[in-house]
Amino acid sequence: MRPFAVVAAIAWTAGASHVAESAQPAYQVNDAHFHLTNYVQEGTDIRDLLRIMGDRVGRVALSGIPLQQTWSYRNTGNFAPTYYLQTDSPLYYYSFTVAHIAMAYLSLPEHDRARFDPMITGFNPADMYGVDHIKRVLRTFPGVFTGTGEFTIHKEFVRPIENQLELLERALSDPASAHVSIDISWMETAKYIVATPETTRRVAQTINRFPDRFLLGTDEVASTDQASYLQIYDVYQPLFAQLTPEASEKLRKGNYERLFDEARRRVRAWEKANVK
Repeated sequence: MRPFAVVAAIAWTAGASHVAESAQPAYQVNDAHFHLTNYVQEGTDIRDLLRIMGDRVGRVALSGIPLQQTWSYRNTGNFAPTYYLQTDSPLYYYSFTVAHIAMAYLSLPEHDRARFDPMITGFNPADMYGVDHIKRVLRTFPGVFTGTGEFTIHKEFVRPIENQLELLERALSDPASAHVSIDISWMETAKYIVATPETTRRVAQTINRFPDRFLLGTDEVASTDQASYLQIYDVYQPLFAQLTPEASEKLRKGNYERLFDEARRRVRAWEKANVK
């Protein structure tokens, strides 16, 4: 079985069942994983993103890229890398990305803000001072952020893992992991899931067995048009076709709304108690 990506954008949630009014039934999908900027902190204007979302995407978990790519002349000369696989030069945590996301969000009118769930990133998740970064951001931009993520600890690569689906099902069956959801975004993940009819069938079987535990996102970076932005949605059509109606709706929309609505509620409650 091929790799899944464990959900990288973490919403502060207790698994409530409320469904947001802001995501209309006409939308086909909510995007649990999108980056407004790339590895050199350039990206899409948020108003252009609304146009790209159109009437197909209801809500988006919005983050920057937590890392900045170093441009080392020793490594790539005059070539300026914009993606981490284009160079061996290191990445470094870029905390200003949260301010960029916050200001983009605040530039929108209220009814458009409801379609976004900004995420806090740009810090080392292995650093025990990271929690101070989160609190600092919430105090600086109250009413903006919904959760934290994505996180990056090192340059990641997809590798097949033997018996991965069995390991995943074991984790999902463990009551101690009841708070964990799985993010099946990123084209590198999708291409393995739909690689053969058998892999698609087995993944669909798992999602049907655990319909409350999976989220769909694009993991697209600084998209410029709807076709490229939603390419993963089109690639996953064979998977959707094998899901029960309940599992399909929860994967595409319902689980996002349940988790992120509760996350919004919790963050606003924390701000009310802690922000003067």
